[in-house]
Amino acid sequence: MAVEVVIGFIAQSLARITDAGHMLTDAAEIISAQINGITLLLLSAWFVYEGIHRLIDPPAVEGLYVVVTGAAGIAINIVATWLLSKANRSSLNIEGAFQHLLNDLYAFIGTTIAGLIVWLTGWARADAIAALLVAALMLKAGWGLVRDSGRVFMEVAPTGVRPDEVGARTAALDHVVEVHDLHIWEVTSSFPALSAHVLVVPGADCHAVRLDAEQMLHAAYGIDRTTLQVDHAISEPVAPVDAHCADPHGPVHAGSARTSGA
Repeated sequence: MAVEVVIGFIAQSLARITDAGHMLTDAAEIISAQINGITLLLLSAWFVYEGIHRLIDPPAVEGLYVVVTGAAGIAINIVATWLLSKANRSSLNIEGAFQHLLNDLYAFIGTTIAGLIVWLTGWARADAIAALLVAALMLKAGWGLVRDSGRVFMEVAPTGVRPDEVGARTAALDHVVEVHDLHIWEVTSSFPALSAHVLVVPGADCHAVRLDAEQMLHAAYGIDRTTLQVDHAISEPVAPVDAHCADPHGPVHAGSARTSGA
């Protein structure tokens, strides 16, 4: 990325500088993802503005420098993509990195083609067009980073996981009479967590119910980090108590689930 910035300024190539900005997404996770995402959005807006300006009034661009740097970038990205393709791509993090390398490869190819056009024909507007195409990739990547990291910051349930559905399936397990205080969120990307209070029929094995719930959550939703408080439901108080404490768990409804939070 640093080499691309230096060569971009030497060659006066906006496409090369833009592609370097796109590579900021390589270092993204939650806080850095949020910062990188916002930075990418701001940079892409500036590149779009500058690209349009250069379409109207193109400066001189040293196409040979752009081609040489782009060719090196293509070679490096092909090797990196090939190596990563052999990894376990069932991991969302690995697959995300693989897709990002592909985007980088496409950007290098586009800017290298633009450099060839400038070098062979002298048509400097090709550099501006390539910059606009890479800026579009940056907008897509930046928005994705801001959106996904924002979901983690806001403790939103993972994409594709509905808390009401999870609560209903948990409440439908054998011996479960109620599920409440259900929260589902992501600790970090692809790391969902869940907590809930589960009430079971008097006399049921709380530990067995907890294990059944954990197995269901893992198999159906891929949730392995769980905190489940399992208690026996109390239909009547064993001794006279104040009204405030008469029903510490709330009303018991067979097979019901109450969810709250994300």
